Amino acid sequence: MKDSLSGKRIAFLATDGVEQAELTEPKKNLEDAGATTEIISLKSGEIKAWKHKEWGDKLKVDKSLDQANPEDYDALVLPGGVINPDHLRMEPEAVQFVKDFALTGRTIAAICHGPWTLIEAGLVRGKKMTSWPSLKTDLKNAGANWVDEPVVKDGNLVTSRKPDDIDTFSRAIMDSVAPIDAAEPQRLRAAS
Repeated sequence: MKDSLSGKRIAFLATDGVEQAELTEPKKNLEDAGATTEIISLKSGEIKAWKHKEWGDKLKVDKSLDQANPEDYDALVLPGGVINPDHLRMEPEAVQFVKDFALTGRTIAAICHGPWTLIEAGLVRGKKMTSWPSLKTDLKNAGANWVDEPVVKDGNLVTSRKPDDIDTFSRAIMDSVAPIDAAEPQRLRAAS
């Protein structure tokens, strides 16, 4: 998959308390596939990640929300942790960015508690989704069809449950964003 995402730009919307692995591991996987990634946050400078049950590393913010334009990205990733999406869903500017990004029709991927921001943006009704188990009722109440699967793709939404699913989550983002190989339909027909 090296260079399969060459020329693609992917935004990670996060703030203090983001689950470190849910940001840094997909970010690295997407960069390894050739994508350019940027961390967008409520503030410039740095955010402090959460690592399991304690504070983790400081992560450099590439752009603050007021500097970011949804049209500049091929995908938006909403990492979880409990603290991060709880703060984001309470910030009108962050919710509006997610809504504006949804209007582009491009991929929005959320893992763990990340779907809280999607709920606040009004983007889950009628969608098949997964998340951390404690969001099951929240998603159902917002009109989503919640399932317990490692990764779920419904339209432009990709959702995943937890850090153990990061590789599958990353692969689903890559598949959703990668340019379609013109030879692929021929290979599929030849295989049948």
